[in-house]
Amino acid sequence: MTCMRTWGLSVFGVLCGCMPAQTTLIGTPIEGYNHTAAAIHHFSVNRNGGPDIGPYGGGGKQNCCVAMPAQWRPGLKVLVEWEKDPAPHAYGRWPEQRHTDEWRARMNAHRAGYSRHRVWAEVASYERLGVVDVHFLPCDQVAVSAGVMLPGKPGYPFGFPSRMEAPSPCPVH
Repeated sequence: MTCMRTWGLSVFGVLCGCMPAQTTLIGTPIEGYNHTAAAIHHFSVNRNGGPDIGPYGGGGKQNCCVAMPAQWRPGLKVLVEWEKDPAPHAYGRWPEQRHTDEWRARMNAHRAGYSRHRVWAEVASYERLGVVDVHFLPCDQVAVSAGVMLPGKPGYPFGFPSRMEAPSPCPVH
């Protein structure tokens, strides 16, 4: 019995040594940057909500939080989901008076034109975990960083212009 127990514990120890170490997850804020003429509504990272972002806007507003690994690893991805309004200024030109039944009906028809997107996005390499920045790009593309560097500063992984126009047609991805 003692031999069997020793053998079992030895096998268990070897198997435990082969298992990956536990990943330390830390809650970190979510921030978005929209480089397009559309409005971004209801975006989320791993199902945790980020702020709404107007056309060519973003930054300066964060929502809490998404669990991210303290240590970046190759192949790290997050699920980004969002709703896009391709004509965010349309209702400002409608003849209907705001918040009337006619306006609400028109707004419901307008909302039917929203598109919904979902993509697994690779997270740019980081040395220290900071804010999760999601960049919304033309053609329903996103780029994600999670370090301590701010957009526009040296060391930030992306250098997107604040205003980007979509090519026509968008490439198929």
